[in-house]
Amino acid sequence: MFSRRIGLLFGSFNPVHTGHLILAEHFADRPDLDEVWLVVSPQNPFKSASDLLPETARLHLAQLAVAANTRIRVCDAEFALPRPSYTSVTLAKLRQQHPSTVFVLLMGADNLPGLPRWHEAARLLAETDIYVYPRPGSLNPDLSALPRVQLARAPLLDISATYIRECLRSGRSIRYLVPDAVAAEIARAGYWQSENLGSQ
Repeated sequence: MFSRRIGLLFGSFNPVHTGHLILAEHFADRPDLDEVWLVVSPQNPFKSASDLLPETARLHLAQLAVAANTRIRVCDAEFALPRPSYTSVTLAKLRQQHPSTVFVLLMGADNLPGLPRWHEAARLLAETDIYVYPRPGSLNPDLSALPRVQLARAPLLDISATYIRECLRSGRSIRYLVPDAVAAEIARAGYWQSENLGSQ
């Protein structure tokens, strides 16, 4: 018997920002989800790794961001898996570790068109409920052939980690774009302020 339903929000979190947190809190407040986990991906197969902080640094920033929130957790399940990270493999591991938990994938509408190219996409679609949230510029997709995928109402946010990194490189403020604790750690470590990607 399943005892919990957990929403999984995958990302590089490079760095974690208020857009991620607002979205996670929105889903954590749904009556059909008990928690939301931010799954920090060491390497996304569709993204370059050249601009990434080390995964331990990104994990630490995410942990700082949600330290006071009992409904949002940070998950490092992919750290011990082969690279690059594949969602289907991560889900299999989490289901093995938490057999009484149902995991729901939280996905931006901008990622849905590329889903057929994902590793073991057919298996993922057959076994996993997927909640698709709106993204700027994305149209409502046709989900008639995807019975386990549903559109979910969520705040439409246009905050990007790319923009935050650009602000840091040019010396502009990131106040309110990230939690204060995250901003303080970024300043302390000098991340992105002199092309320093850290060594943690």
